[in-house]
Amino acid sequence: MLDAPLSGLIGPETEDNLQKLFLDNNWTDKLPIVLPTRQRVDAMLKGTSHPPDQVVGHLQPVEFRAAWQFTVAQVAVNAVMAGARPEYFPVILALAASELSARSSSSSSSAVMVVVNGPIRNEIGMNCGVGAMGPYNHANATIGRAYGLLSQNLQGGSVPGETYMGSQGNGYGYNNLTFAENEEKSIYEPLHVQKGFKPSDSTVSIFFGCRSTTFCLGLRETYWREHVRDMLAGIDGQSAPCLILDPITAQQFAERGGFDTKAKLIRFIHETAAMPAGRYWDLQLVQNYVYPWATFGQEPMATWLKAKPEQPIRIFPESEINVVVVGGEANAYWRIMGAKYRKTVSVDAWR
Repeated sequence: MLDAPLSGLIGPETEDNLQKLFLDNNWTDKLPIVLPTRQRVDAMLKGTSHPPDQVVGHLQPVEFRAAWQFTVAQVAVNAVMAGARPEYFPVILALAASELSARSSSSSSSAVMVVVNGPIRNEIGMNCGVGAMGPYNHANATIGRAYGLLSQNLQGGSVPGETYMGSQGNGYGYNNLTFAENEEKSIYEPLHVQKGFKPSDSTVSIFFGCRSTTFCLGLRETYWREHVRDMLAGIDGQSAPCLILDPITAQQFAERGGFDTKAKLIRFIHETAAMPAGRYWDLQLVQNYVYPWATFGQEPMATWLKAKPEQPIRIFPESEINVVVVGGEANAYWRIMGAKYRKTVSVDAWR
C-alpha cells in the first residue's frame, strides 16, 4: 500500500475491476472499499495539519519480519478506503501512531478494542450510548475499520497461514470494537484520566485480546458478589478483565457495593478473582504465556508459582484491571471483556 494506488486509480478503469484489484492483492478486509482516488485522499489530508510525507510510525505483522515505515499520506489512503471522513482523521492517525497492530498474528485469534475519550467524541459525532458497540454509528464503524485496514496494509500484509495465524479468527477484527466512553453518564473518572490525561484531552486507548467475554444483567440483591466471581472465572488467565458497564450498572456497583470510585471497584475485582494455584497453573494459556515469566522471577507470578496447589491466588493484579462505562441506559446489561490494556495515545497531537 504505497504510492501506486494514488497514481493508478484515476484512469478509465471500471470500479468493478478496481475493487477486484484491491481484493486480489489482499488490500481489503474482503468487504467493498471506497476507492482511494487522489481527490479523496487529498480531502482526507485536510483533516490534519501534518504534512503528507511525515512519518507516523512503524508496523510489522510478526516479530521476525522487518517493520514497515509509513507516512500520513499512506494512513490517509486507508482512511478513505474505510469510508471515514476527514474530521475523523486525527483519531485514525493516533491509532496508527500507537504502532500497535490491529492485525496481530497470534494463533489464539486475538483482536483489539479501541476506546475514545475526550471532546473529540462529540466533535465528530461518535456514539457512546445505545448501540455504541454495534454497527450503528458512522464514526465508530469507519474509524475502527480504518485501523484494521492500515494495520494490514502498512505492515506488509496479513495473510492467513503466512502472516496471520489466528486459528479460528476473530469477528471483532472487522471494526476492532471501536466506541466512545459515556463520560457524561458515568459516575467514574474517564479512562483517559485514569491513565494520566486531562479531562479536556482527546485520546484513543487500545486493548488487546477480546477472545473471552462474560455478561450479566445488572446486580442482584443477594448473590451479586458470587455472580461476579463466576463471571471472572470465564476470563482467560493470560488476559485481564476490562469491565464494560452500562451507566445503570456502574451506579449499582456504587449503591450495592459502596464502589463509588474506580479504585474501590478494581480492588473488589482483584480480590474476587481468586483461583486455586494448581488449577490456575494447569491452564494452557497460563502455561504458554505466564509460566515463563514466573520462572524468570517476574512478580507477582513468581510468588504465585510458590503457592501450594490448593492455595487460592488472586490472578489479576489491580494494575491490569480496567473499567469503561458505555451504553444508553436501556437496561443494566454489562460485560467483562478479557482485554489487556496496551496504550493511550493523544488525538490532539494529530489535529
